[in-house]
Amino acid sequence: MPNCLCGCRSPQGAAAHAIVAALAADDLDRAIELGLLENVACEGCDASCRSRLLEAREVRLTALAARERHRAREARLQRRQAERDRQRQTARPAAPSAGSDTGTGVTEPARPALPSAAAAALARARAKAAERHKP
Repeated sequence: MPNCLCGCRSPQGAAAHAIVAALAADDLDRAIELGLLENVACEGCDASCRSRLLEAREVRLTALAARERHRAREARLQRRQAERDRQRQTARPAAPSAGSDTGTGVTEPARPALPSAAAAALARARAKAAERHKP
């Protein structure tokens, strides 16, 4: 039966004593394996020993909660960025990679495509202008 650093030899507190020993050796992984995150305590230990164990548990739980919040935030930011990227891709059709040839041998730079409503309005305006300028 492990003895606690505080001198307690209570057999009911063996798990708590092992956790306290792991914490004293700065072996946090071992302390977690032994049950640091669970509600393990020894009533035979002195108050300062029990409070150190409780404080270590609370600090670790707080750190784990902060890590979980950070991961959730990162995932949320990545989802938002992916959604913005998708919206940008659907908002503008892919422009031709090279400019268009006007038939004169001169290549004009590619223009960004208009949204469909704007393209329809432009087509109507051009048709109206062409009607006005007919001989």
